[in-house]
Amino acid sequence: MKRSAHLAHTMVSLVEAYLAERRSLGFELKITGEVMMNFARFADAMNHRGPITESLVLAWAHSTTTQRDITCARRIEVIRPFTKYLRQFDPDTVVPQRDLCGRAHRRLVPHIYTEQELAELLAASAAMSPAGSIRPLTYETLFGLIAATGLRISEAINLVRDDVNLIDGTLTVRETKFAKSRLIPLHPTVTLALKHYAERRRYVAAQPCNSFFVSLRGGKLHTRTVHWVFGRLREQLGWHARGDHAMPRIHDLRHSFVCRRILRWYQEGVNVDNRMIALTTYLGHVKPSDTYWYLTAVPELMEVVNQKFAHFAQGVGHE
Repeated sequence: MKRSAHLAHTMVSLVEAYLAERRSLGFELKITGEVMMNFARFADAMNHRGPITESLVLAWAHSTTTQRDITCARRIEVIRPFTKYLRQFDPDTVVPQRDLCGRAHRRLVPHIYTEQELAELLAASAAMSPAGSIRPLTYETLFGLIAATGLRISEAINLVRDDVNLIDGTLTVRETKFAKSRLIPLHPTVTLALKHYAERRRYVAAQPCNSFFVSLRGGKLHTRTVHWVFGRLREQLGWHARGDHAMPRIHDLRHSFVCRRILRWYQEGVNVDNRMIALTTYLGHVKPSDTYWYLTAVPELMEVVNQKFAHFAQGVGHE
């Protein structure tokens, strides 16, 4: 691509060419590709012609509805490889500094749901319309399963009927975020809820569908639809975020599960370090540090850790 050809192209076509080349090398770039196309459409809407400039990148980075620093920083991180690619053909292309909008990688404190909030969520799900249809039971069971097991939303939605062993009380989570599969033991109350759902599900799946959780019409649930439903319930319940995110999220059900489990271990006086490795495997984390992060990031757990350390320093007792 010569410089003159570069200038003649729209940003959308340039991004499409870049993504096609990267994907031909085996990179999926699903979410990254969506973000980059957002940049391309923004640049073309601004009638930007010529090499990418720092002012253009900054304007796009700050064009999000949330206006949060970490979102802007992550946008900068996504666009940097593309600008490096274009710089091969146009030396005037500006590669934005990595920290132009601050740090892109820091863990945000999640919203930890209270028991009351979880009860409210399940009750609101069960009261959804159409009354008597599979839809209310689907969302009550789906959100309840995530809260009780810490599954990722994608893992729960992608469960097929053979993954749910109602006799042994286990779930098989296949090819998850890091291309690993794992077996999840269930509490008897969770197994009972899944049995109830499976019985109802048999009579509503009008079309052949192997997904365990189904929509009103009997098809597989779509992630965007589930997030939309959760957003409506969140608005109905009047929740406000207590963490660093703009709003409570479905993924915070997973965070809440982890925190409740670790907090209970501390309250029971067990050796938490011995249990954390097992929890790391259960959650599908790659590194134990991803699980230990909760001890310092969540105020409730940090307070317990501080108390334990104070007792240790004072010679009160050891675990």
